[in-house]
Amino acid sequence: MNNQQFPENLLTGYRDFHAGRYAQDIEHYHQLAETGQTPEIMVIACCDSRTAPETVFNSGPGEIFVVRNVANMVPPHTPDGAFHSTSAALEFAVQVLKVKHIVVFGHGQCGGIRAALHPEAKPLSPGDFIGKWMELLKPAAKEINQTHCMTQHERQTLLEHYSIRNSIANLKTFPCVDILSSKNRLQLHGAWFDIFSGELWVLDNETGDFFMVK
Repeated sequence: MNNQQFPENLLTGYRDFHAGRYAQDIEHYHQLAETGQTPEIMVIACCDSRTAPETVFNSGPGEIFVVRNVANMVPPHTPDGAFHSTSAALEFAVQVLKVKHIVVFGHGQCGGIRAALHPEAKPLSPGDFIGKWMELLKPAAKEINQTHCMTQHERQTLLEHYSIRNSIANLKTFPCVDILSSKNRLQLHGAWFDIFSGELWVLDNETGDFFMVK
């Protein structure tokens, strides 16, 4: 007999959800089950438990299609026959759901970004999956680390911002994204969330700067 018990706080949360939000929106949930999902926005977010995009953007069921990974990164288009979770989700969102917007959603105090800035740290496992994944930012992290006029916090924020811009550039390496965005049928966005202040900063695609939402 399995003595492992399902986390009680999740069961309590589910019961509250089922009696509350689900009961209030039951017709909407039935419609989603019968007709499927048709979100117009895809959000590529970090798996950090503090920055759930559904919470930050106050989104309801069926409104945003979310894929989460370490440091909210998009790898370049690499059709090499290997396993590509983020690329698969992107393919589905663009080709099947036909989303109109893709948002790369980063945040402050990101552990993945911290790992990229400290490649000398001991791997968490022999596979060093995080280290390999964060190599996507290796050139930028090396350059930022060589800038001695900044504090560690400033370096962290700078790489977090750079990573968002880099992921948007990588999105354009996917033919389906590049074609649709060039025809203005798909818009690419970047955003950065400050966990401490609750502030949201949005990327200006023309200047590359982030501005705070008021």
